[in-house]
Amino acid sequence: MSNSKKRILITDDARFTRNMLKKIIDKTDFTEVIGEAANGNEAIALYKQLKPDLVTMDLVMPEKGGIETIEEIIRFDRSALIVVVSALGQEALVLEAAKKGAKDFIQKPFKNEQVIDVLQRILLKKK
Repeated sequence: MSNSKKRILITDDARFTRNMLKKIIDKTDFTEVIGEAANGNEAIALYKQLKPDLVTMDLVMPEKGGIETIEEIIRFDRSALIVVVSALGQEALVLEAAKKGAKDFIQKPFKNEQVIDVLQRILLKKK
């Protein structure tokens, strides 16, 4: 396989969550983590700089929350692929994120297979 891995930016204020996602993503043969952001402002700056293929987005973060961040990234790049990673009990936020342009949702605490399924579905267009 050539080095055509899909490039992913992880956005979450919890280092633990970023590390968990990174471990799962790095295990696949079709994705790699190219950046990590701890808040929305970092995510927007890194998105513009790195132009990742996909962004995982926590919704509740300091400085700038996920909804606003999704809006700004989509304004910058209408074709941005954003997957929300959020806890139970945030259904209203998740629906809002979907309206703003998020493509899918991974629920915390997440399982490896769940993360990989979503990445395959979105990045490799597998059903």
